[in-house]
Amino acid sequence: MTWCAVDVRSAAPLRDPVTTWLVERTGQAVEERDDGSLVAFAENESSATRLILELRSRFGEAVAGESRPLPMVDWNDRWRDGLAPRRIGRLTVTPSWMPAPGPATLVIDPESAFGTGEHGSTRSALALLDRYVQPGHRVLDLGSGSGILAIAAVLLGASRASGIEIDDEAEPIALANAARNGVADRVTFLTGDAAALAPLLGPVDLVLSNILRGPNVALLPAIRAALAPQGIAIFAGMELPERELFLPELGAAGFCALDEARDEGWWAIAARPG
Repeated sequence: MTWCAVDVRSAAPLRDPVTTWLVERTGQAVEERDDGSLVAFAENESSATRLILELRSRFGEAVAGESRPLPMVDWNDRWRDGLAPRRIGRLTVTPSWMPAPGPATLVIDPESAFGTGEHGSTRSALALLDRYVQPGHRVLDLGSGSGILAIAAVLLGASRASGIEIDDEAEPIALANAARNGVADRVTFLTGDAAALAPLLGPVDLVLSNILRGPNVALLPAIRAALAPQGIAIFAGMELPERELFLPELGAAGFCALDEARDEGWWAIAARPG
């Protein structure tokens, strides 16, 4: 399969709505570049062309897209390049071809679902998770992807964790990762709309939302509804410059900031309803 990148430029006020639309439409992560452009991904040239036409229909002349083919890569080999165990708090995250270094080890390989510990947004979320998860906690992971955060929560002492992901291809990957790490009996994954499902799975002690700033803002009411009294929410998937944009939204939704983590330009925050 020859994948295509779709380079998207939009007026600044439309950047977040366009990003959210692209994630929902493609089921793939969207790369946000320093120059303000976005990069989405499509399975082939016809899918990329259709995506560009739908973008123009949805947002009009203020958005432009251009596709380009991506080189064929043998990911079975490339995944192994430069990957090694990473220590994040009490947890070690390692690919399966490396020896497991200790008991609090999460084994996970790069696959099509997002989340391996090789991205700053995931690592910043894991850092805060390590600080705030407590034995017996009930945890909810929104945008769960590979299942790394839900699995990590249980390995760090949570009694149960549930993950919600809109991409239906992610669920079998997450389930396989849970089984590989011996926590399949304590982790559940659902495919669907986090805004609708999150309140139904509460009350939980800890919510993780490692998505993008736009979806994080949209999910604030659902996250608050899912949290138990004194529960904590961890928001990630945002670049450091987005901090000043997200904090007012967080406060307006009635959350008080508790702690922050930064990793290679990515930023995460732990907060509690005030």
